[in-house]
Parts: sequence; structure tokens; C-alpha cells
Amino acid sequence: QVQLVESGGGSVRAGGSLKLTCAASGSTALSKCMAWFRQAPGCGREAVAAFDGDGSTNYEDSAKGRFKISKDNTKNTLTLQMNAMKPEDSAMYHCAGGRWGCTLISGRPSMVDVDEANWGQGTQVTGSS
Repeated sequence: QVQLVESGGGSVRAGGSLKLTCAASGSTALSKCMAWFRQAPGCGREAVAAFDGDGSTNYEDSAKGRFKISKDNTKNTLTLQMNAMKPEDSAMYHCAGGRWGCTLISGRPSMVDVDEANWGQGTQVTGSS
């Protein structure tokens, strides 16, 4: 069983930056596919960025050019650098890990076994104007 713990959330002004960190622990640590999902009140869950085992990355359209996902296999951490923040970025951000790799669903990043993924508790991000 893998435990995922997110940190780094908070309130940030429009145009500012935040760096989210997901720390993985347990027998498996980082999974083959690691991704950041977010969900705002009244909205569905969406993947913001995904990092596959082959090193490839995919981003949700609104995050392209602003966010960067990276991982450190030695430290067992996954990060999401968020730049040029917008109020629309406000959401609960969750770290997720899947065993069978990342994929695209309707052109958006996701993971093959998203229903069986490990999830963190989330960290709140609030963007203000």
C-alpha cells in the first residue's frame, strides 16, 4: 500500500506561483504513472498533468505553458510547479499514482487504471485576483 501526501497549497495572487509536492511512501513509493488531479466545488475532477514511466508528460490545455510536472525517484516525490496562477486554478489538488501507465482520455491526461489509483488527501489551492 502506498501513501501519498500532498503539500504546498495555499492562497496566491493572480500571476503568482505555487509549488505542490506529493510525497510517496510505502513498499511501492512512486507508481508508473503519477499525476495531479484537481476538483473545484461544483465541477468534475480533471487531470492537470501526468508524468509517465517513459518520462513523457501531458498537460490539461489550461495548464500548458504555465505548469510543470516533475518527479524525483530518489526522494519519491512528485511536484507541480504552478506559474502565472489564475483565480480559475482554485481547487483541491490531489496526487495520484497508477500501476499501468498514463494515457489520454478525450485528449486529456489520465491513467490507464485510474479507478484503481492511489490517491492523496489533497491540498487546497486558492487563487485570488
